[in-house]
Amino acid sequence: MLKIGVLGAGHLGKIHIKCINESDKLELIGFYDPDAEISKSIENEFGTKIFSSIEEVIEEADIVDIVTPTVSHFDCATKALRGFKHVFIEKPLTKTVVDAQKLIKIAKKNRRCLFVGHVFLYNEIFKKIRELHKTESIQYVNF
Repeated sequence: MLKIGVLGAGHLGKIHIKCINESDKLELIGFYDPDAEISKSIENEFGTKIFSSIEEVIEEADIVDIVTPTVSHFDCATKALRGFKHVFIEKPLTKTVVDAQKLIKIAKKNRRCLFVGHVFLYNEIFKKIRELHKTESIQYVNF
């Protein structure tokens, strides 16, 4: 079972934590959020361990789930990828295309998966639209 840690426990982070807890393929090791009130609330609701830093989550996890504000995506993902962790990151990937390209390079270099949570890509309506237009805008890269 893969160990996953969550960075960010706001509205979306809470949803991620709930979904991870329901998975039989992932072990939620805990989360980090700088807001003590939010952290205590999540700990009470889910019985999930609170880490005191991003670095502690990265150290213990196999996968880092980044659900922080977009402005911190690049820094969090860079730390995780350089720590040889797989990364699931809530959209958008980064603030800039240049930063996104840098993350992709780091992921490839370290042979780690970098996945962006664009859930609508898997919606049946969007699949049908792509099929009808015969375009494929998604690139899948296997390492």
